[in-house]
Amino acid sequence: MDTKTLCLAVLSQGDRSGYEIKKTFEEGPFSHIQEIGFSSIYPALARLLDDGLASVTAHAQEGRPDKKVYSLTSKGRMALLDALDAPTGPDRVRSDFTFRMLFAHLLSPRALEELIDERLDELKSQIAQIETCIETTQQDAGGAFVSGFGLAVLRAKADYIEDHRYELVGAALLGARAVAE
Repeated sequence: MDTKTLCLAVLSQGDRSGYEIKKTFEEGPFSHIQEIGFSSIYPALARLLDDGLASVTAHAQEGRPDKKVYSLTSKGRMALLDALDAPTGPDRVRSDFTFRMLFAHLLSPRALEELIDERLDELKSQIAQIETCIETTQQDAGGAFVSGFGLAVLRAKADYIEDHRYELVGAALLGARAVAE
């Protein structure tokens, strides 16, 4: 999804500043499914304004620059619906952890254990965050689906890592032993 469409999606849920849009992708409901760079938000918002897909209102703040709050226009809502109707591309998995596991044979057993433990802790934290969100917020059917899907994926990752970690660590131990001999 391009940044313009992601901004339209957030604005469809209510008026937001650029900072609030960024927070939605950092710790809000989109944090586990899409990534957006802060440096790309404002250029995308400028294009939305130029194309008449969003409007902006400046709110005065004492001792600080005006806060710009963006709103979706009816034309913007139609553009979002058009984007949602377009065919979806394949999901992409980009993971520093997975990349490192591809080269696990080059790591010491201790470093490998630490990486795996860190990843499991991170996954458990993400699972707890989504579970808290489910417990504390009212979700529509789409939100419930995405939360449930996210939980299923994160739990599957954690289970797979737990079930297969010792294959990697065992291979690393054998490799370390061979080097020592």
